[in-house]
Amino acid sequence: MSRGAGLRPGVTGDGRLARARERFLTGEPVEPGQVREAILASWRRSREWHVAADRIDLSYVRDPDLDTPLARTALPVLQNLRESLQGELVSVILTDAHGVALSRLTAGHDLERHLDRVQLAPGFSYAEELVGTNGIGTALESGQAAYVSGHEHYAEHLEDLACAAVPVRHPVSGQAVGAINLTCWRRDAGRLLIALAQSTARQVTRGLLDDSSAGELRLLREYLRACRHAGGSVVALTRDMVLMNDQARDTLDPGDQAALLGHAAQALAGDRPVVVDAELPTGARARMHCRPLHGTGSRRTAGGVVHVKLTGPASQPPPDAGAGPPARRFGPALAGSGPLWLRGCRQVEAARASGEWLSLEGEPGTGKLAVLRAVCRRRNPAGAFRVLDAADAGDHHWMARALSDLLEGEGSLVIRHADRLSTVRLQALWIALEQARAAGRQHVLWVAVTLSQGPAAGDLAGLLKFFPAAVELPPLRHHIEDLHELVPVFLARLNPHGPPACSPEAMHLLLRSNWPGNTEQLWQVLRRVARHRRTGTIHPGDLPPECWSVSRRLLSPLESLQRDAITQTLLDHHGNKTKVAASLGMSRATIYRKIHEYGIITPAS
Repeated sequence: MSRGAGLRPGVTGDGRLARARERFLTGEPVEPGQVREAILASWRRSREWHVAADRIDLSYVRDPDLDTPLARTALPVLQNLRESLQGELVSVILTDAHGVALSRLTAGHDLERHLDRVQLAPGFSYAEELVGTNGIGTALESGQAAYVSGHEHYAEHLEDLACAAVPVRHPVSGQAVGAINLTCWRRDAGRLLIALAQSTARQVTRGLLDDSSAGELRLLREYLRACRHAGGSVVALTRDMVLMNDQARDTLDPGDQAALLGHAAQALAGDRPVVVDAELPTGARARMHCRPLHGTGSRRTAGGVVHVKLTGPASQPPPDAGAGPPARRFGPALAGSGPLWLRGCRQVEAARASGEWLSLEGEPGTGKLAVLRAVCRRRNPAGAFRVLDAADAGDHHWMARALSDLLEGEGSLVIRHADRLSTVRLQALWIALEQARAAGRQHVLWVAVTLSQGPAAGDLAGLLKFFPAAVELPPLRHHIEDLHELVPVFLARLNPHGPPACSPEAMHLLLRSNWPGNTEQLWQVLRRVARHRRTGTIHPGDLPPECWSVSRRLLSPLESLQRDAITQTLLDHHGNKTKVAASLGMSRATIYRKIHEYGIITPAS
């Protein structure tokens, strides 16, 4: 790795990147092309998580567990890598699936001292939601290799570093079990940094495969065999691993999934195959064919495979059902029964049934991709479903993949964020669509594009002529009653093993919000709540400050900080505005004006 050779592939000059970061942090727009799309997406996530950009202050995990298959397999590989990098100022770091550093092999006292100062050391987590954009956290959050250098980092104390990280996936379950990270001074970064991290991760994955027990491999073979021959929903599980096919994920409600796993774990503890009839939280009934697998020469159960068939509605409504008629949801994979929401879902299903190519519009975060996936899985569970995101169109391979999918693929293809494509990309896609139509591909391939709301003009309007069906999904504020279903579903997804319940008072606050970020904003809010309220009951005080305001627009980061400060101080002083003004150093008139401007709901004194 030659020093200073080929820094930061695809990144603009330091000065422009630094200015773009500053503009982003102050809520100003960032010009297109100034920041890589993957980095910009990570910055947005970091802002949504309220990560501090001016400091790093992490909690410490004493004595992280090194007696794991990952640590046992990876540490010898990383030691060999460190020895082969003699003379290079590169730190080799292993983390677990949560971004907690398990081991750090560092060359160079200055680099080691700097990593200690920024807490990139064993026992500290570099998850993206804690540190913002960085190689480790961004790789684990995106599930892909991540290269972050200099001013691309969200936290300013990391700007002198460059890091390349790659998730390590378990060869049997496919789940990320950790990450390999290489960190060096930004000035010393070279083109081979990311390639070296990728090859190291592959070595560790091969080692994990060799280390996998015969029971795990047998379970994987039995699971794949059941998926091929049994059809329907298939689940395989052990104490440490759960495998679930697309049919199970897309047709079973998250709460039902958690209930099924509980029933399955009980049934598989026995010695013989059993059939279990279970009543699920949504009111459906399921018949579970549970087949345990045993370790060779032992009575210890190695896990088992479960084939699930839905047999009909329950004889009684679920315990939390209201007195009125049951909600008529579009399907178990989509929560929500509001009339506008159901109409949009049914219009999408009608387009899919007719084979008409579709353009699906809606504000960001309304759930366009979720609807398309659910409709396609519902119509053809075994059919191919591929997604091309125009946000990745800067990659020169993107257009080649689009052309290949259009001219050779079958099943369903979704092109997300089509309105973000440049003029050149729109014209190229227009030609590819014309070729696909001329070849009669519409008979074997269904294509949909997703767009934000707004009039289509120019090349985009020309592109949409290939999509005769057009549907618009409503924003969450237009079917706000669906929060009664969305909130418990999201909480069950965040904690399948005993999720918290939402109190009526907390639900009342959630219903008062306009949710300008739609269901995506709701998901992020509940994700923050679930970090400190994993079980029990969510009360108004558990909700973040943004839930105490009725905002009709997305606020800038500075506005959000000010709103949150005022809201939190109001909560601390039980709604006493005089004490709030004194605490924040503002006049009472300013406090009243800001409360009105941000639509803050004042707690009772």
